[in-house]
Amino acid sequence: MIVLNTDHVPGREVGEALGLVRGSTIRAKHLGKDLMAGLRTIFGGEVKEYTEMLVEARAESVRRMKAQAAELDADAIINVRFMTSQVMSGAAEMLAYGTAVKLKDKESFLGP
Repeated sequence: MIVLNTDHVPGREVGEALGLVRGSTIRAKHLGKDLMAGLRTIFGGEVKEYTEMLVEARAESVRRMKAQAAELDADAIINVRFMTSQVMSGAAEMLAYGTAVKLKDKESFLGP
């Protein structure tokens, strides 16, 4: 499945917009990693535990968004965006959303 943050698929034409698709997950790190992250805020530097958590959350939210688009028999998802919010200390929601679309056949796009 094609997933893009642009409003079109280069070289293809959107035939039909199928609607909004989204995927979300809420992730938290276990207490040990949360404590390590707390120490990093004191000494500075990248909080790798939370970076890892958000990478995992982003991948899962995209997987769920793509699954919802597949249920609609979409060819692509365009205008993909991400949003995150803290739901409690040490836990964040990652939301991926976009527009599921059917693409026109290449033949009809190229003309006679």
